[in-house]
Amino acid sequence: MSEQQEASRDALMTRIGQAIMLLHGGDREEARNRFGVIWSEIGEDGDALHRCTLAHYMADTQDDPGDELAWDLRALTAADGLTDERVGRHQDALAVRAFYPSLHLNLAADYLKLHRPEAARLHLDRARDAADVLTHDGYGGGVRAAIGRLEQRMRDR
Repeated sequence: MSEQQEASRDALMTRIGQAIMLLHGGDREEARNRFGVIWSEIGEDGDALHRCTLAHYMADTQDDPGDELAWDLRALTAADGLTDERVGRHQDALAVRAFYPSLHLNLAADYLKLHRPEAARLHLDRARDAADVLTHDGYGGGVRAAIGRLEQRMRDR
């Protein structure tokens, strides 16, 4: 890949990051709009890291649980197409397998919202099983805690 192509990809990840900051700042609508524009540029066959990252966060901007599920499924599909080599070219890289606990956790939450407890349990189990690859940092601890909270919510139902 040429340096120009790599710089273009980094610029795209920067734009995705800016939309993520809007989302975390509480501006879901503007984040959703920006993600939509970027998604139309990336497309269904674009770079898997970009698709995974964007879809993962686009899901959080959705008002309808079915739409949220659709975006989380897109994120999982894109993650399945990633390689550690591709992820490693991004400065904030994690190993590909470190994506899965969070992706499955989100799917479990989606299915729970949609009153599909069997599918929720399946993805929660997958999230827990995949969590052993997480490091003991803020990200890993946060994902593990979220898995525990969702397990408790499901037990309380």
